[in-house]
Amino acid sequence: MTTALLLALAAAAVAAIVAAVLARGRAQLLLRRAERAETELAAERRVTAEKVVLVERAESRLSDSFAALSAQALDRAGSSFLELATTALGRHTAEARGDLDARRQAVESLVAPLRDSLGKVENQLGALEVSRRSAYAGLVEQVRSLADGQDRLRTETATLVTALRAPSVRGRWGELQLRRVVEMAGMVEHCDFTEQTTCDGDNGRQRPDLLVRLPGGGSVAIDAKVPLQGYLQAVEAADEGARRLALQAHARQLRAHVDALARKAYWEQIKPAPELVVLFVPGETILSAALEEAPELYDHAVAGSVLLATPTSLIGLLRTIAYGWRQEALAANAQQVCDLGRQLHTRLSTLVGHVDKLGRALDTAVGAYNDTVGTFESRVLVSARKLADLKVSEGELDEPRQVDRAARRLRAADPPRSAVVAVDPSLPELPERAG
Repeated sequence: MTTALLLALAAAAVAAIVAAVLARGRAQLLLRRAERAETELAAERRVTAEKVVLVERAESRLSDSFAALSAQALDRAGSSFLELATTALGRHTAEARGDLDARRQAVESLVAPLRDSLGKVENQLGALEVSRRSAYAGLVEQVRSLADGQDRLRTETATLVTALRAPSVRGRWGELQLRRVVEMAGMVEHCDFTEQTTCDGDNGRQRPDLLVRLPGGGSVAIDAKVPLQGYLQAVEAADEGARRLALQAHARQLRAHVDALARKAYWEQIKPAPELVVLFVPGETILSAALEEAPELYDHAVAGSVLLATPTSLIGLLRTIAYGWRQEALAANAQQVCDLGRQLHTRLSTLVGHVDKLGRALDTAVGAYNDTVGTFESRVLVSARKLADLKVSEGELDEPRQVDRAARRLRAADPPRSAVVAVDPSLPELPERAG
C-alpha cells in the first residue's frame, strides 16, 4: 500500500512537472505572440497616425474646396433666386395692380350709392336742422307767450277776485251763472222764468234774482246773492290755519244769508207759491267748503224753508219743472188733438166712399171687358180662322186674355189689443164697400 502511494505520489509529481513544462512552453509562446502583437500594434498605430494625417489634410483640402464650391453655388443660386423673385414679383405686382383696380372699381360702385345716400341724408339733416331751429324759435316764442298768458291770467284772476269782493259784481256774476244754468235746463225766458221780479211785502220791496213759474200758476223764487268774502280769503290763504279760519267765516256768512232769506219769506209775497226759496250757490266747491266746516248748515237751511242748490242740483230741479210744463202743454192741446181726430175721421169717411165707388166702377169695367172678349172669341175669331183655312191670310190670331182678378174689398181691420183706444160715440162709422 505504501508502494502504491509512492507510485501515486511519483505519478503526481511527474504530472506536475510535465504540466509545469507545458505551462512554461505555453507561456513563452503567449509571450512571443504578445510581443509580435505589440509590434504589429505599434506598426498599425504608425500607419493609423499617418492615415489620420492624410485624412486631416484631405479634409482640409475638401473643406476649402467645398467652401469655394458652396460660395460659387450660393452666388449662382442667389442670382437665380433674385431673377426668379424679380420675375415672380413683377408678375404678382401686375396681377395685384389689376386686381386692385378691379376691387377699387367694385368698391367705388358699391360706395357710390352710399355717397349719394349720405349726401341726401346730409341735405335732409341740414333741412331738419333749419326746421328745428325755426321750430325751437317758435317753441321759445310760444313758451314766452304762455308765460305772458300765465302772467295775464294771474293778473286777471287777481282782478276777478278783487272784483268779486264787491257785492254788486258778485251778485251780477251769480245772476249770469244762474242764467246759464236755466238755459242749460231748457227754461226759455219768455215762457218759463222771469228775472229780477219786484215783490212788495211787510219787509219792504224785495227782488229775487229769478222767479220760475210752475205749471198750474205757482212760482218759485231763486236767490243768487251768495257771500264769497270768506271763501275768497280761504283761496288766497298762505297757510292751513288761515285757510281754516277763512272757511269758518265763510260758513258763518252763508248761514247768516240763509237766515236772511228765510226771514224774507218770498212765498208769502208771491202767491200761489210753495213754502220754499232756492239759494243758488254758483260753485260746487263753494257749498262743499261751507258744509265741511258746518255740516248742519244744510239741515238748518231746510228747516228755514231754504233749499241750497248748486248748478248740478238746480239743473235737475229746473228740468223737473220743464217736464211739468211739457205735460201741461200736452194736456192743454188734448182738445185740439180731439178736434183734429174728429175732422180726420170725417174726411176718412168721405175718402172711403170715393174708394168704394172706384171699386164698383172697376168691377163694371172688368165685366164689360170679359163680355167683349167672349163676343170676340165666339163671333169674330171663328170667321177669321175660316179665312186662314181658305188661305186668304197667313198667320194665327192671338186670343185676348180674360181678366179673372176682381177689385179688393175695403174692410176695416180690427186693431190690436195694445192699440185699442176710446172712440168718441159722436163720430160716424166708416161705411164698408158692398160686395
